[in-house]
Amino acid sequence: MKKSIARRHENRWKMEDAKAQFSRLARLAREVGPQRITHRGRDAVVVVAADEFDRIVTYQTGADLVRILARSPFREVDLEAPSVRSPVREPEF
Repeated sequence: MKKSIARRHENRWKMEDAKAQFSRLARLAREVGPQRITHRGRDAVVVVAADEFDRIVTYQTGADLVRILARSPFREVDLEAPSVRSPVREPEF
């Protein structure tokens, strides 16, 4: 049990330690995995390797949206709402 507790905290750094040992922090993020940095005892940020970040985050562009909409089964649906005239009532005071 103690080993799992120690293992869980291996990737946690206090802000001041992370600043002082940034090269080691960056190397561990690349080789071992994400490294959490705490500020005043609370998780503040996570340092991850660039390839891991790129795997997690997908960049979307307007071209991606056009491609998605072109493949949609609803691409032939007329999205323009018909013009509806509603009667206007006088407010009661």
